[in-house]
Amino acid sequence: MVLNNYSYEVSHRNIKYPRVELRTGELLFILPLGYSSDIFYEKHKSWIFKKISFIERCLDDAENIELIERSDEEFEMLAYKFINEMIDDMKIKINKIYLRKMKTKWASLSSFKNLTINRLMKYLPEYLVEYIIFHELVHIVEKKHNSQFWEIISGKYKEYQKLEKELFEYWFKISQSHI
Repeated sequence: MVLNNYSYEVSHRNIKYPRVELRTGELLFILPLGYSSDIFYEKHKSWIFKKISFIERCLDDAENIELIERSDEEFEMLAYKFINEMIDDMKIKINKIYLRKMKTKWASLSSFKNLTINRLMKYLPEYLVEYIIFHELVHIVEKKHNSQFWEIISGKYKEYQKLEKELFEYWFKISQSHI
């Protein structure tokens, strides 16, 4: 299927909310089971084009990004430093920490408070590594990305939207670098 010069695919999954992804030029609608792609498109046309525009800007800006050269050991020391500082500051506890290469996200926090860090973060500047770790640890306090969650984030990172955009840019750069 084609939408404004983009070929696109539709994937139905057991999810609650639809989303749009654009990876390496391929547009993907990820929809809840039974959700019509035509209805999704008509209902969310302006949102879809806003999302496409954002992703196109990130792809363009990613071309100018320089990746950080850091060894696995240097990255692990940096990640553990931030984790330990933050759990002390936030007075929270986590169960286990895993460092592994992940395909779709920078990090995640399980319901068992296990923190998984994407090893690809070693290519990011320190301030983004710190931001990602803080973002994940905030999920111990507030599980969902709701207004309370973003209020906590903005308490430490006033311009978190700018950081979120940078993370998209770095993701695209790293994906294009085939690391």
